[in-house]
This record gives sequence, C-alpha cells and structure tokens, in this order.
Amino acid sequence: MKLFQSARELLSGVLLAAIALSSVAAPDTIFFGGPVITMDGEDRVAEALAIEGGRIIAVGDSDELLALADKNTRGIDLKGQALLPGFVDSHSHANFIGVQAMSANLLPPPDGEGASVASLQRLLRDYIKSEPQLLQELGWVIGFGYDDSQLAELAHPTRQDLDAVSTTVPILLIHQSAHLGVANTLGLKMAGVGPDTPDPDGGAFRRESDGKQPNGVAEEYAFFRLIFTALAAADEDLQDRMVLAGTASMASFGYTTAQEGRANPEAMAAMKRVADRGELAIDLVSYPDMLMVEELSPSRSYQNRYRVGGVKLTIDGSPQGKTAWLSHPYHVPPQGQDESYVGYPAIDVETVNRNVMRAFDEGWQILVHSNGDASTDALLNALRFAREKHPDVELRPVLIHGQVLRKEQVVALDELDVFPSLFPMHTFYWGDWHRDSVLGPERAENISPTGWVRERGMMFGSHHDAPVANPDSMRVLSATVTRTTRSGAVLGAQHRVDVMTGLRALTIWPAWQHFEESDKGSLELGKLADLVVLSDNPLTVDPSDLDKLQVRATYKEGRLVYQQDEE
Repeated sequence: MKLFQSARELLSGVLLAAIALSSVAAPDTIFFGGPVITMDGEDRVAEALAIEGGRIIAVGDSDELLALADKNTRGIDLKGQALLPGFVDSHSHANFIGVQAMSANLLPPPDGEGASVASLQRLLRDYIKSEPQLLQELGWVIGFGYDDSQLAELAHPTRQDLDAVSTTVPILLIHQSAHLGVANTLGLKMAGVGPDTPDPDGGAFRRESDGKQPNGVAEEYAFFRLIFTALAAADEDLQDRMVLAGTASMASFGYTTAQEGRANPEAMAAMKRVADRGELAIDLVSYPDMLMVEELSPSRSYQNRYRVGGVKLTIDGSPQGKTAWLSHPYHVPPQGQDESYVGYPAIDVETVNRNVMRAFDEGWQILVHSNGDASTDALLNALRFAREKHPDVELRPVLIHGQVLRKEQVVALDELDVFPSLFPMHTFYWGDWHRDSVLGPERAENISPTGWVRERGMMFGSHHDAPVANPDSMRVLSATVTRTTRSGAVLGAQHRVDVMTGLRALTIWPAWQHFEESDKGSLELGKLADLVVLSDNPLTVDPSDLDKLQVRATYKEGRLVYQQDEE
C-alpha cells in the first residue's frame, strides 16, 4: 500500500476505507498521536493506523481515521511515541532463551555482573542460595553468559574455579557464544569425561598441562556433550516452560515473530505442545538441525502460531570463542594452539555438500551457520552444486552470521540468491576483542560487512542470536547503524548504514527471508496488525542514542502481548 500524498488523496483513501467498513463494522482499534513508521516501499511516515480483526484496514491522517470510530472502537494515544511493524527475528534460538532465563546470569556488563572469575563464583553462590527451580528439577547448576574476553583474567574459568563453588553439585557454565562451556569436576564426571576421553569430531576438551586431564573447558561438540547431559532430566513441563519464557522475552523487545534456529527433536516437540494448547503469544518458526532429523514436513502456514520453516546446518563455531573456521590464522591463537591455528569445521565438506543438496532436493529452506571465511567457501561450493541441479527452485537459502566474509564472497552470495542474516551486534559486544585478539585490526574492520552487502543492493537481516546476546532490538539497531564497540571505537565505518536501512533489517527484509513479506514487516493495508511501540522516533533521535530507546508495548494481530511496567 502507498500512503496518500495529498489531502485529497488522503480523504479519498479514507472514504474508500470507510465505505468498505460501513457494511461491516468500525475499526477495532485506532492508534494515533505519534509517528507511524510504515516501512512500506516508499518509507512513508503517517499519523494514525486503524485495525479490524487483527489486520490493518487504514493508514493515514489522524483526524480522518478517528472519524471512522464508533463507541466500540478503542483509541490508543501514542503520546508522541513511535509505532512500527513488529520486529521479525532474523536469527535466534527462542527455545534456548528459556534456558538462559532460568539460569544464573553471568553476562558481563552492561547486561550482568560477570566481570571476573571471582564475580562468577559470587554470582553462582548467590544463585545456589536462591534454590532455583532449575537446580531442583535438573540437579545441575547452570550459569549462562560468561565471556572470557570480558573477564579480568582474559581466560576461561576452569574446573578448579567451579570446584571452589561446589564439589557436591554438578555445575555447567555456558559461554556467551553458546559454543563453549566449562564444567566442574563433578559435572565432567557425570558426563563421563576424563583423561581418556577422546576429543569428538568437530570439538575439543581443553586439557591441563599434562595434556590429558580435561581442565573443564569444552568446545563445540565436546561442549554439546556436557549440555545434553545437564539437560537430560528436563521433563516435558520444564521444556514447555522454556519455550514460553523464550517467546515472552522476545515479545518484550518488540518481536512478534521469533525463530528457533537450531531445534533438536525434544525442542520441536515442546514447541508443538505449547502451540497446540494455544499458549504462544507470538509467531514461532523453527528450523531443526538437519543432522538430527530424518523426516520433516516444513510449512509456510502457522498452526496455532507455530510452524517448521525448513532446516538448519552448522558448519563451524564462533569467532569470539576462536572456533570459527578461517582461511588465515587467528591473530592470537587460543590456549594450546600455535600460530598456524585457523579453527576447524564442525562437520566435513562432504557432509556440507550432501546436506545442502538434500535441502534443495526436498525443497526445504535451509539456514546455514557459517562464521569463518573457510567455512563460507565450503558453503558456497555446496550451493553452486545445488544450483546447477536445481537452477529455478526458490528456497531463499540463508547464510547465518557470515562474520568473516570476504568481499568476493558477498558477490557470490548475491549471484547465488543467498539471503545474508548478519550479526553487526558483534561490533558492540566483541568488536574490541576481534580487533585485538581474534582477527587483528584489518580483518576486524570488515566483520558483518553490511556496507559490501548494500553496495550490491542486497537485502539483509540483522540479528542478535539470543541467547548469545539479549534479544535487544534497539541494541541490534544501534550496532547496525553506528558500529560502535564497548570502548567507544567505531569498527568498520564503511559498513555503517542509515537508520531506515537498519529498521528494514529488523522488519520487512527478515519478513521476506521467512516468505512472510505479504503479511508482515510493514504497516500496509491488509497486513497483520503486528506492532511495536517505541519510546521515541528512531528516525529523529541522535544515532548515538538508539540503544536507549525502549520498547513500550508489543501487539500481535492487534492484541497486547507485552507492556512495559510504569516507572
């Protein structure tokens, strides 16, 4: 829908809406009193929006739309606050956010207090004293979000550090990347990990000075062994509560469509149970790990706000955890590695080729986690093979993360019709770490290269990968626009984008990514009334203040699903 350009066009359009309504009913709700940022094809900003039956029936002048109201119409005065389309999650792990919500918060500032090993120990002791329900139900203490790059020691805690907290209860800490973790001695024992335990394919147990005894830190598939052991006792009720906690968190940041971007069979069952009971407040689309599922029936239609959108494949790890697969060595290699260390793939190239082709053969949309440029080379080769066999199929394959993309790889993504779901939020959380330790100054400048993407006129999604970072939509927007690090430096100024582009990457472009652009992502006639109210207009505030904007309310199809507590 195009917004009206003149008073006459406005009046004509509103009268048409009124005529259409006269045979049915007046609007359910009219929002007015603040800028309505439509995100339509011409980036119009209107004064008011009217909805009926969960869909948008008019957008335009405030006085004209209010004239459509009757005694049953609810009027919502925005009081200068901004109304936007509900945000569409380009990539996260909504189910795993529930695990984070129930775990000890070990995130570093500004999201928590995990600034040193001593502070982690204090937070864990306080958590245990609170007798958390997760400990009661699982028998494990789980802490989420420690980050060695932000600890005073600039090192991972060890099993001995956690033994100082408890030797009678198993403890597992999840790294903020969610690709590594550390367990205490009892936790290792319960997972069956000892000096004779070999490293799994696509993972590693870090060792002590003898080269044999695990020091508690586990990477990738070695870490997955620990987390699967810790969560093994989770019953259906706990799994269902995790789904609800995760989607509630997403709604509180303005998301009306959430993604579970790497579901296992247990998570899929939980999401379906919650949906079947009608308990999902927002839409939830899941992408099961295709190495864990044999049969699948993806759908582009929601049933009770849930659908399986396609499949997920993970090729490598995380750059901040130094497990991403690079073509050139890390600037500073991690513990136990020499200067030639480039990370490693989580799966072999044959597995990549086979599974990408399988997705194209089956007609499944595929999301592929690839951080390092060596990993992306493998993905691009697999996609070329699949495109040769299926030149006309439209699956909208998605690259997830692409942190270390080279410029020629962006060209290849464009040519292969791959949608990049990028992670410029990294510039805030780990930009300094990438520059000083992970990639070095030159490569770090080009992490999440949105500038190169826009040079080619490509769409992209900007994500938070929660629970890797909080699903804070405004920090996502801020990082995409400003690329400012924790220290206040600008990392890759050439990749900054304007605010409207940053908003597109939260709304209409990820809606397209999910094949949902006809229903979501912009405020236009006939689309779902998925809405978010922000404390101020992101188009007019100083870009340095974007991260200070607050989500005041979230509406799913016109129904309030989140409202900020009054201070």
